[in-house]
Amino acid sequence: MSEITNCPRCNALFMKNKFRDVCENCFKEDEKMYEKVYQFLKKRENRAATMETVISQTGVEEELLYKWVKKGRIQTKLFPNLGYPCDKCGKVINSGKLCQGCTDSLKRDLQQFEANNEWKEKMKEQRTYYTTRDK
Repeated sequence: MSEITNCPRCNALFMKNKFRDVCENCFKEDEKMYEKVYQFLKKRENRAATMETVISQTGVEEELLYKWVKKGRIQTKLFPNLGYPCDKCGKVINSGKLCQGCTDSLKRDLQQFEANNEWKEKMKEQRTYYTTRDK
């Protein structure tokens, strides 16, 4: 669904949709920067470049580079030193939203939560009441 909104970069009005999150002018600038980055990375000696190297050599914004890697426009299989930060801890990753450490931590927390819930349910079922009768 399209909606009219302001461009986050230049504040111009544009129709935002699932394909574009910036106005036409900013989109064209992004495409020029993408082409510059891609030409830099295509060179054999630059294929192992890190994020910092690409940013310093091309002048591209860090967030744009992260966006292209996340969307798959720059493939991490071809350029293994590129990535984007984990949503939880900020460690550089190549796929998904969380790094392996955060994923494992989240799984452990969920398992612990489920175990606690199972224990509570068991306790509810096995509850026994003792009473003393008057003789």
